[in-house]
Amino acid sequence: MQSSGSRHTRRWLSGLLILLLSAGLAWWLWPASPAHAPGAAAGKGAPAGGRGGNRPGFGAFAGAVPVRVAPATLGDFPVYYKALGTVTATNTVNVRSRVAGELVKINFQEGQRVKAGDLLAEIDPRSYQIALQQAEGTLAQNQAQLKNAQLDLQRYKGLYAEDSIAKQTLDTAEALVGQYQGTIKTNQAAVNDAKLNLEFTKIRAPISGRLGLRQLDVGNLVAANDTTALVVITQTQPISVAFTLPETNLTPVLTRFRSGAQLPVEAWDRGDTQKQADGVLRSLDNQIDVTTGTLKFKGFFENHNEALFPNQFVNVHLLADTLRNVVLAPSAAIQFGTNGTFVYVMEGDTKVRIRNLKLGASDGDQTVVLEGLAKGDRVVLEGTDRLRDGSDVEVVDDSAELPTTPGQHLQGQDKNDLSTTEGQSGKADA
Repeated sequence: MQSSGSRHTRRWLSGLLILLLSAGLAWWLWPASPAHAPGAAAGKGAPAGGRGGNRPGFGAFAGAVPVRVAPATLGDFPVYYKALGTVTATNTVNVRSRVAGELVKINFQEGQRVKAGDLLAEIDPRSYQIALQQAEGTLAQNQAQLKNAQLDLQRYKGLYAEDSIAKQTLDTAEALVGQYQGTIKTNQAAVNDAKLNLEFTKIRAPISGRLGLRQLDVGNLVAANDTTALVVITQTQPISVAFTLPETNLTPVLTRFRSGAQLPVEAWDRGDTQKQADGVLRSLDNQIDVTTGTLKFKGFFENHNEALFPNQFVNVHLLADTLRNVVLAPSAAIQFGTNGTFVYVMEGDTKVRIRNLKLGASDGDQTVVLEGLAKGDRVVLEGTDRLRDGSDVEVVDDSAELPTTPGQHLQGQDKNDLSTTEGQSGKADA
């Protein structure tokens, strides 16, 4: 019984202590009255250091808000369209044997560069050499018969002139010569065919490019046009990148492309952090894909350093247009509210005012401002969460310089993000 009473007493004392602490904390944080403000206390003779006069309260946090600002600038803004692209080789060849036989020699290293006509491998040529000899023997035999028939024809012509033989005998001799001439042509074709097959035992590179991995080893029996290729050659210099753009953004691209302008195309890695190659827009498809509402394009890259590989996925940045002499504001300063986009603009050195904007293109770092700002207007970059129209501020960092090359990077955007809003060519709508 005593133990239960002791526990009850301890709980009651703990609750009382918590209540007293809560009351003291509330008193300490309660807003001080004007009479107890630090200035008023001094004027009315309040004791210095008195608790009532020095109690901070919530109102003590009001005052100038520290902010960081930067100026709006005037400059050129490159408008980039971004898409996911696939690297495609200019030419791809599966090297296969055109004759059957045993693979007796391989003359290449995997991955090496070759030129058109380089010897890659050899098929056992002996059976084809024998076939050539047989064709040449048949040809020689029929050539001898032709020569004999031609001599007989000359004799028959003399005898017929002397009226020693019938006309039918002369006609038969002429027909025999023609027959042998036709046979000679057939035999010559057989010789040429045997030579060609013998030449096909030497497998040569049909195009210049880079070899892949070897698929067949020495000693394998291969058939003509076998399903298994000996090796694959891809032409990687130059190389192309295929990508698509939505039909709603085709107007500025097609206008400049059809006017003969060279539109730069950049290929960035899959993470969109490092540029791998520079190229130009080379071609476009002749119809829009109705299932996706996109049009296919191809960029042309010299690929001197071979940074691009066939079937590689890359991020494509297409320079569609360049906006000249436009107002540029840091994207970090732009706020979004119920009345649209706005910024806090410095009014003098200690106050800010809300300025509604009409925006255009953006690259993530800077944004084109169509209406609402002028060159030199200082906008708040940091500290906006505590600001209101007319708030007092204290500038702690006034960035005098902004990046001079806007629109160079588009990291962190989705696949089909565009650096302009829909439907703009030289202008952008918010």
